[in-house]
Amino acid sequence: MRHSQLKAFHHVALLGGFSRAAEALLLTQPAISEQVRKLEQHHDTLLFHRERKRIRLTEEGEHLFRFTKQYFEIEQQIEEYMSSTSAAVEGELRIIADSAHHITDFLGKFRAHYPNVTVTLRTGNTEDILDDLRAYNAEIGIVGSLSPGKDMEALTLGETEITAFAARKMALSNKKPLTLKDLTEMPLIFREVGSKTRQKLEDAARKQGLTLRPAIVAEGREAVREVVASGAGIGFVSQAEYGHDDRLKRIPLSDVDITMSEALVHLVQRRDVKVIRTFMDLARNALLEKEKRTGS
Repeated sequence: MRHSQLKAFHHVALLGGFSRAAEALLLTQPAISEQVRKLEQHHDTLLFHRERKRIRLTEEGEHLFRFTKQYFEIEQQIEEYMSSTSAAVEGELRIIADSAHHITDFLGKFRAHYPNVTVTLRTGNTEDILDDLRAYNAEIGIVGSLSPGKDMEALTLGETEITAFAARKMALSNKKPLTLKDLTEMPLIFREVGSKTRQKLEDAARKQGLTLRPAIVAEGREAVREVVASGAGIGFVSQAEYGHDDRLKRIPLSDVDITMSEALVHLVQRRDVKVIRTFMDLARNALLEKEKRTGS
């Protein structure tokens, strides 16, 4: 197995095709195809399903791709370490958050200091975020858990109570506060399985011998907000993420104290990736400055 074969495989998997990989590596398509063929032949393993003009990774290819992501990232770190110009921070930073609310303050400061870094931001639930971090599909995650696993390094962002909310036009929005027993008789709007907010509510209800069944399951916090605003039922969110929306009214929960903790996380083994280290240092300093201002 040669470095050139792994490099060819990695770029085909990363870019989704032999032509794109050849263009990125400044080689011909036949040369890239030959490198991948030799890698497969030498190990008697099929890495790609070739379907006319489309390709997709086999199960073995998926596993190898996860390893090559780590391999070439370490190679880049070595190059940066050995390079005299390594002081510059550039590249791509992929962030996945259970709510963009928790990251907006950091993003502005980060972009102002490091304009050569391209930042992409998408949302997901805690379970999906941790899966993507472990698969090297993102660098930073914001999750509703302070114990994401021993393979993760976490920076606590704080915690707030979970609250219910409903459309102002709904009659039940005038009833406050609500008990968990009240909720069993109401139309509930939940996020998908994997949401920490949903999990905490269901666990709290189970302790009281109750079962909360959603009337509607919506993927993502913004989708839940829009469904609730339509008058379809009651949603749930941490108070820090509630924000301001004239269409909605917050309804406290009376017989339960459920808090949502948020943390900034990344893989421990990637702590030396420059763009991750830089972002975490900036976030850590921003939190310290906030604590000094508020005296907390």
